[in-house]
Amino acid sequence: MKIKPLKLLGTHEILLEPKRDERGHFMRTYDEALFREHGLTTSWVQENQSLSTKKGVIRGLHFQRPPQAEVKLVRVVRGIIFDVFVDLRKASKTYGQWDSIVLSDENYKIVYIPNGFAHGYCTLTEGTIVLYKVDAYYAPEFEGGIRWNDKTLGIKWPTDAPFLSAKDRELPLFNKFVSPF
Repeated sequence: MKIKPLKLLGTHEILLEPKRDERGHFMRTYDEALFREHGLTTSWVQENQSLSTKKGVIRGLHFQRPPQAEVKLVRVVRGIIFDVFVDLRKASKTYGQWDSIVLSDENYKIVYIPNGFAHGYCTLTEGTIVLYKVDAYYAPEFEGGIRWNDKTLGIKWPTDAPFLSAKDRELPLFNKFVSPF
């Protein structure tokens, strides 16, 4: 397992290293000691899984406000996603900037996203399954989000006509957002 920082401070790409033989492969998907060595959260309290049956589903951009703000460890167990994270930390040099990573069941990458970020993704395949660990319990009264196609952010999504939930269609624009981070 290799951990390397990404463009936005606190975000990391984790590359898994499958050990292969004639039966298939085996790999570690989490290592508490290695995460601690890199200063990453190791206290996961909940693990979530989502299935998107269609290509072009966008989920997000979501976050939880303090005190329920959450660190996320995101990986794909089937399919491919274009994963996006936006820095919402007011004191950050990269406030309002976004980065992305392609995660798939074949590239063995995981993304680590600290709290203070909005997160979302677009499915690039049908039947995509995303698994993610979080360090805070889901609390609907603390959830928030930013609209996926906000022009201020300028995210270059791989689709112009996504499948969205009604809630995600109505998320506020970034210029109306007051950061709690």
